Amino acid sequence: MNKTDLINNISTKSGLSKKDVEAVLNGFLGEVTDALKSGDKVQLIGFGTFETRKRSEREARNPQTGATIKIPASTVPAFKAGNKLKEAVK
Repeated sequence: MNKTDLINNISTKSGLSKKDVEAVLNGFLGEVTDALKSGDKVQLIGFGTFETRKRSEREARNPQTGATIKIPASTVPAFKAGNKLKEAVK
């Protein structure tokens, strides 16, 4: 399912216009992005938690040449599913 499919499905089930659903979805995604940028986490009870995780610097091997390269430290977004979501997927 892509973003367009999600907007269509929500619009059909809620009775809202596609334009309104798209505005709400874009607002939600923007707020989650802003929270993660500032180091906060977004917790939706039962659904899951959006957060950031730090990856330390590490060494890796280039499979083509065999040379060792350094991968710099980074901060990456992560999602941890909540219990209700896990149960629904089972």
